Amino acid sequence: MAIFTKVLTSIGIGSARVDTKLEYTSYKAGDPIRGVVEVYGGVTEQTIDSIYLTVNAMYTFQKDGHPYTETATIEQHQITDPFLMKANETKVFPFSFTLPIDAPLTYGSTRVWVQTGLDIKNAVNPQDEDYIAVRPNQMTSAVLEEMEKLGFRLRKVECEQTFFRTSCNYPFIQVFEFIPGSGMFLGKLDELEIVFLAQTEDRIEIFMEVDRRARGLAGYLSEVIAIDENQIRFSVTNQELSVLRKLLEQKIMCGLSLKRGK
Repeated sequence: MAIFTKVLTSIGIGSARVDTKLEYTSYKAGDPIRGVVEVYGGVTEQTIDSIYLTVNAMYTFQKDGHPYTETATIEQHQITDPFLMKANETKVFPFSFTLPIDAPLTYGSTRVWVQTGLDIKNAVNPQDEDYIAVRPNQMTSAVLEEMEKLGFRLRKVECEQTFFRTSCNYPFIQVFEFIPGSGMFLGKLDELEIVFLAQTEDRIEIFMEVDRRARGLAGYLSEVIAIDENQIRFSVTNQELSVLRKLLEQKIMCGLSLKRGK
């Protein structure tokens, strides 16, 4: 009977279970994430090699002309060493880690979640998923707010596959697509796209493309590396936040000038 029970737990029937409880469901990029992992023993004793937490995000990619989605891990933490779970036992493990400051924001189709897993040798690993909202930090929020004040409306946000390595080394970039709804740029451009390439607490690097033409993903990615024509790459620091709107206005005007000079 004991052998049969162990066989069942090895395939996940009657095995240990895991449930993560986060302190909050919404965080700013760069905030600490705290919570507890509750582990419930199964019908038999099991050795848990580790509990691991990963922060995951969904991104899109193109294959044979069709869009697909893929999951990327943007942060991973092991929070325990091996331990023994007795049958029907409950154990609680507190944890704390920092959400990356360049974590994708949960705008548009972007989804971010914390996944918890128990690593059990020769058995199905129990898992738990908790979706979170990721809000912009001070630097990113300032850029998005000033774009709105310049008359732009955020039309689309999507994480797209890239082979260009940003400082965070994610396999994707998050693209913010704006269209002018009012203000001085209404009628002067069709759309504008922004990518936050690198971020720290006091500096953000921005890639901007004005009135982008549909050239396909490969062309776009190559242009991120070799800035071309109506594409601009620049940095903003905390000290420049007071003049951020003027700076963005100048960069957009520069992109329009480059476009006309093509």
